Amino acid sequence: MNAFPHIGHSYTTIAADVLARYMRASLGSENVHFLTGTDEHGQKIQRAAGQKNLAPQEFVDKASLVFKELWNELGVSCDDFIRTSEPRHIRTVQRVLEILYKKGDIYSAKYEGWYCIPCETFWMEPELIEGTCPDCKRKVERISETNFFFRLSKYQGWLAAHLKEHPDFVRPRARYEEVCRFLELNELTDLCISRPVERLSWGIPLTFSPDHVTYVWFDALINYISAVGEFDAKGNYRSRWWPANLHLMAKDIIRQHAVYWPVMLHALGIPLPEMIFAHGWWMFADEKMSKSRGNVVSPVEMARRFGIDAYRYFLLREVPFGMDGNFSEEAIIKRYNSDLANDLGNLVYRTLTMLEKYFGGNIPGYKGSRDPQASRIHVKIDGLSQEVEAHMKELNFSAALETIWALINMANKYVEDTKPWNLSKENRTGELESFLGVLVLVIIKVRDEISAFMPATAEAISAQFGQARVSKGKPLFPRIDKSA
Repeated sequence: MNAFPHIGHSYTTIAADVLARYMRASLGSENVHFLTGTDEHGQKIQRAAGQKNLAPQEFVDKASLVFKELWNELGVSCDDFIRTSEPRHIRTVQRVLEILYKKGDIYSAKYEGWYCIPCETFWMEPELIEGTCPDCKRKVERISETNFFFRLSKYQGWLAAHLKEHPDFVRPRARYEEVCRFLELNELTDLCISRPVERLSWGIPLTFSPDHVTYVWFDALINYISAVGEFDAKGNYRSRWWPANLHLMAKDIIRQHAVYWPVMLHALGIPLPEMIFAHGWWMFADEKMSKSRGNVVSPVEMARRFGIDAYRYFLLREVPFGMDGNFSEEAIIKRYNSDLANDLGNLVYRTLTMLEKYFGGNIPGYKGSRDPQASRIHVKIDGLSQEVEAHMKELNFSAALETIWALINMANKYVEDTKPWNLSKENRTGELESFLGVLVLVIIKVRDEISAFMPATAEAISAQFGQARVSKGKPLFPRIDKSA
């Protein structure tokens, strides 16, 4: 969190928000808990604060506020926002360390290796690429010091067996195979979980060694349980919300979530989350976005320029969740004009216009139709929720939206084929009523199905389609002139 949030940050959180909204609609808000937050410790944060002549706490207070404001602006409906500098988190981390230390799963030893400050990761010599970090390609530092280690190696066999028995624990399939292959080809080394205070003061102190603070990745992972529960006096963890159904993250931190985290939980005697899903990266000109490359795209700028719902729609429609995608303004404008302006916006606006023109703004009740095209639309309406649900269970947001848009496209074709202006000229009022009744049913169904993805758009549709009369406003998505 030492840099301004880019679209990669918003991608994860918007996806989680869509799932939370979708599940609240089916399970009730009292049965859904959506957590996000900021991890605020580590050498990277300490250095960034120093560069701005700020104390680390002051720096993270400001940075955390930026993320909170961003989520508000993007319509993110989280139930809790945890900061790892909060007392509730610090207390839980220290309790975890004490439990594992007493159990003998944490021990002290000398460490020598290569450390990447931006990634906050230790690397062995063979893992380096021409002396640089294999992830971010930046210089690493040689470190030799006494630290505390978590016995990760002790649990390699257990983790491999768990993955074999639970093939859906890590998704998508490519990430599952990546983790399995990593365990097959490598012997896990014990995880260095501390830093000496003389090198890093900004961290959670180890209660059994005041000269050390906790390694940021060991600390940060614990947020998932520190936010929703606590340990009793005997070291048993209690929470209404655990185990989590899902953890969402980008694929570059899959090792921390699919190797370190499950072993930590298992060592503590805590059940594992049901699924860990690592989505792909948003690339810019086929390169991963990063501040150092100067190719970061601001989610605030995109949302303000194209609209919050259009931005949310683009992220989840353009690329199947789990795969990498290339971001460009040309792509978002194309998707906006075709899917949102031409398809959805046009259907809503032309239906409102016809209701005003032909029926004085009154919404006719649907009286049935013998039209085979209308019958096919009804079949699609009746099965749409089940289709969307099947895709949402797979976290296939793109496919869920595609099936919703299939109904929108059917309705637009129905307009072109039926030519309602001719029905009006020929005074075929009953047919016109039935025709518009079908369109209203489509729009209401679409509104319900897009509400998790595009909540403001769903509200706008509701406002324009009252119980008995319509109230036409401006077009939902005015076309963008590419030449402007």
